[in-house]
Amino acid sequence: MKIVSLITVEDLYKSYGDKVLFDHISFTIEAKERIGLIGVNGTGKSTLLKVIAGIESKENGTIKHANDFRVEYLQQEPELDPELTVLEQIYYGESVTMKTMREYEWTLKELEKNPEDADLQEKLLQAQQRMEENEAWDANTAAKTILTKLGVGEFDKQTANLSGGQKKRVAIARALIQPADLLIFDEPTNHLDNATIEWLESYLPQYNGAIILVTHDRYFLNRITNRIYELEKGQLYTYEGNYELFLEKKAEREALEIQQEQKHRNTLRRELEWLRRGAKARSTKQKARKQRAEEMKQMKFDTSQQQLDFQIGSSRLGKKVLELESVGKSYGSQVLIDDFSYLVTPEDRIGIIGPNGSGKTTLLNMMAGRTAADKGTIDMGPTVKIGYYTQDHAEMDENLRVVEYIKEQAEVVHTAGGDIVTAEQMLERFLFPRSQQWTYIRKLSGGERRRLYLLRVLMEEPNVLFLDEPTNDLDTQTLGVLEDYLDQFPGVVITVSHDRYFLDRVVDRLIAFEGKPTPRLYYGNYTDYLDDGKVNQQAAVAKPEKEQKKLPKKKKKLSYNEQKEWNEIEDKITSLEEELEETKQGINEAGSDLDQVQKLFQRQEELEQKLEEAMERWTELSLLVEELEHNN
Repeated sequence: MKIVSLITVEDLYKSYGDKVLFDHISFTIEAKERIGLIGVNGTGKSTLLKVIAGIESKENGTIKHANDFRVEYLQQEPELDPELTVLEQIYYGESVTMKTMREYEWTLKELEKNPEDADLQEKLLQAQQRMEENEAWDANTAAKTILTKLGVGEFDKQTANLSGGQKKRVAIARALIQPADLLIFDEPTNHLDNATIEWLESYLPQYNGAIILVTHDRYFLNRITNRIYELEKGQLYTYEGNYELFLEKKAEREALEIQQEQKHRNTLRRELEWLRRGAKARSTKQKARKQRAEEMKQMKFDTSQQQLDFQIGSSRLGKKVLELESVGKSYGSQVLIDDFSYLVTPEDRIGIIGPNGSGKTTLLNMMAGRTAADKGTIDMGPTVKIGYYTQDHAEMDENLRVVEYIKEQAEVVHTAGGDIVTAEQMLERFLFPRSQQWTYIRKLSGGERRRLYLLRVLMEEPNVLFLDEPTNDLDTQTLGVLEDYLDQFPGVVITVSHDRYFLDRVVDRLIAFEGKPTPRLYYGNYTDYLDDGKVNQQAAVAKPEKEQKKLPKKKKKLSYNEQKEWNEIEDKITSLEEELEETKQGINEAGSDLDQVQKLFQRQEELEQKLEEAMERWTELSLLVEELEHNN
């Protein structure tokens, strides 16, 4: 059976200034594929997504797909219309389903304002009929379910009044419910808490279309994808499998390239030795050998493994680091932190976790001395030298060149072994080659700026590192080597993060905000914390059963009334369902008889309520019957 590609890209070329982003690359995307696009910041990942989505132009190449091909694109920072409500935002587009749902929701909202308006009642009836005809009820339910799961509950709220995190959730919901052949996600997990990311992980496998995404979340990448595209120096490398398999296959590819380079060098050396010895040969043959040797000299192999080498030293840290005693912080009537005490000791690795808005960054700022506590004390040791990597880093002077920005902080740094490393050398280790070091900051991508800012923080040679969401906008390669550095870092690390992989790698204890102003201390990494939480939930569910077993009298059988109700309840449910269907049919047949429509609507609501109550009672009785059968 021949597989027809959703989209075929051939000979794609695009440059940015003197930098080539895509050097005549070709690839296909098949139905149902889950593709992870990775690469160092600045290589053009977001640009490639925009070119596929038709938002940015290409300089050369072709992109082929069906005429009715539909793409849904979620950019890193979604742009929403501030005047629209949540539902109006997600029901955009010109598909029949979206138009039908917009009409239904608008009519329903207007009728709530004027319930006696006969014209609106008629319009609602017509809107309901169109919902039925266009099979939009399921989409309507799915949209509201997705919003609820993403933590957006106020459907009629204007997006102008939403927080940044809520806007991201609305944009994700909008992308998920729009009918599309290809879903493009650019950093979907940024600004989401862990619970929301885990829900998204469970939802995406059942998505009908193909997906291509860029994300720094390696657990998310590993669990969602079945193919990896790696963009590196203008070339696109394809790997079958998830992120874990990609790492294995990339290591094999690089090892093979090193072997090929070594073989090439050996051949070139033999050719040169032959020529230098002045071996006897016909002149034409000798000329050909010289030409071949010259061509081999020109051949280039890219086997230099650019990586962040973080053997930077740090200032000496004494025994006293930070001591928090009964600290508290409020904003107006909202108490974020109350009566929290903690002693930070040398070499601590602490993660601060919790829902958005719970007080994580506030606590980090208090510990760093950037925000004053309303009560309690925070005592900092005399040798503490803080390096603070913030979410919203200080504005960079875009007219500075890369090397000038770093030299503002330090001309040189000292390694753990006492050697001196220059700013230029450090930039090279941070994936800024000499050819890029005199580039103006304004020409860097967002991710490249974050990497440059991280280098500047570390060049302060701190002994206490505060990291506020360090994984946002950094690529997976930079994150991996940052984690390696933190493994060797001799000082204290305190980080706010929602990145589960990063937390598992870096921290060994947690300060967890769990809905109360006094956060809980937990010793272990994030996966340990999650596993313990699941065990506790299971214990809480099981506890009532244990207590029930301890009661002196066990129920041996149903009472007369319970048995009678159990015998009749399934017939009752069937009867209610049949009457409900008849009522809905009656509404459709009532036409313009508004009095009849109104009566039937009321009856429909009554029947739905009764049916819901009957189903709940059936569940209770069935559990009781199962328990009695088990006990007997």
